[in-house]
Amino acid sequence: MEIFNDLNTYKSNNRTFVTIGTFDGVHVGHQKVLKDLVESAKKNNASSVLLTFFPHPRMVLQKESNIKLINTIDERIQLLHKIGLNSLVIHEFSNEFSNLTAIEFVKKILVNKLKIAKLIIGYDHHFGKNREGNFEKLQELGKIFDFKLKKISQHDISDIAVSSTKIRKAIENGEIEKANTYLGYNFMLTGKVVIGKNLGEKIGFPTANIKISDPLKLIPANGVYVVETNINGINYRGAMNIGTRPTFEINGQRSLEVHVIGFHNSLYEQPLQVEFIRKLRDEQNFGSIDALKEQLAKDIANAIR
Repeated sequence: MEIFNDLNTYKSNNRTFVTIGTFDGVHVGHQKVLKDLVESAKKNNASSVLLTFFPHPRMVLQKESNIKLINTIDERIQLLHKIGLNSLVIHEFSNEFSNLTAIEFVKKILVNKLKIAKLIIGYDHHFGKNREGNFEKLQELGKIFDFKLKKISQHDISDIAVSSTKIRKAIENGEIEKANTYLGYNFMLTGKVVIGKNLGEKIGFPTANIKISDPLKLIPANGVYVVETNINGINYRGAMNIGTRPTFEINGQRSLEVHVIGFHNSLYEQPLQVEFIRKLRDEQNFGSIDALKEQLAKDIANAIR
């Protein structure tokens, strides 16, 4: 998959089959649209192209939007690589871009830049200034500019009854198994291991403290989770705590710490990606270190089981 960080850098001599959207989460509904795109393009000797946007349009159009994203842009690229797209075009979403009319968007972007032969969209897709572009408008413009149009029906997508909003809500509530069902893969966090206070190591349960560099990344609810991570090609199970460590500290800062079961080497300064399997319990204050150690041993046994 070729990646283009701007529409102006996109180059191809081939006609394209295109779909458009932010695709945050690359969930099972998104995957249905993208697989249809890839298969259709292959059958017609065309290039499959996803035109996506960053930042998220809601961040630009709704100035006070506090939306958090299911995927960082790098995680989204990682997921899209697996689908088999020919090209991913990541275009900056700005106020100027949002003010393109439907016909300007089609002519300047789809026709002139992407050389579109076919557009594949979901049943409820809107585009252009004030969301004036809908499927009926695209049908008109397709006749004018000579491209075909395919709509993924409400029935096809609603069979799954999934949306990025539902997934965000599930993750915020710690309902990881529900979120994973909607995503079609395990929700992930990607960050760098940084030096912490070594509180876990002092009581016999060393942890890797993960710093998430992207402030827009959605973090699950506080609690203890079963996770998995791959280190040097080996999969490890782990128990991850998200929270403020109330047994140790009062008004502590929120931290993300993972005890990687069976791994004993240093991970400092290394990138680490963890996949969430399920939530074990809420975070709590145990009142004593011995009570905390007893519970941590149970958490690890549960994570292994």
